[in-house]
Amino acid sequence: MIMQKYKIVFAGSMGAGKTEAIKSLSEVPVLATEVFNTDDQSHKKLNTTVGIDYGEVTLDDGSKVGLYGTPGQGRFDFMWGVICKGAIGAILLIDHSLDNSLDELSYYIKTFKQYSDNIVIGITHIDDDMNKSTHQYRQWLMDHRLDFPVFFMDARQKSDVLLLLETLITSIEVKYL
Repeated sequence: MIMQKYKIVFAGSMGAGKTEAIKSLSEVPVLATEVFNTDDQSHKKLNTTVGIDYGEVTLDDGSKVGLYGTPGQGRFDFMWGVICKGAIGAILLIDHSLDNSLDELSYYIKTFKQYSDNIVIGITHIDDDMNKSTHQYRQWLMDHRLDFPVFFMDARQKSDVLLLLETLITSIEVKYL
């Protein structure tokens, strides 16, 4: 039986870093539903998530946090609402190296706002395209009158992912406690 105080969902496109983010934080072996990627038109990565990823982390106060990763391919979007049920919020990972990263941001915010208004955004793969502006994300949020925290991060770095997690939890505590 899973005993957790919080449930947090990681969402974003294929290759954005959801599985890596969960692996970087989890204190238990990550339950991953990865299979060989046959959609190399979308992304060149070797494996892709087709179900959920699951990990756990314990906060300083002893609270357990369940980390749930959604599949990134749109054909599995029917699972997103089920995975989000009972979550305190979502961490959206947006792949900066994509040509359409602002479209991805728009799509994932629109979709996951249906499940929670507690959203934190992590922009990944910044080092893949150093010439592309990072200011565009904050500008896009301002233009659309959205006030979600945005961080530029590396999903493989525990400290980066922990910052997003703590921001999400703090946000919900400020709103409701």
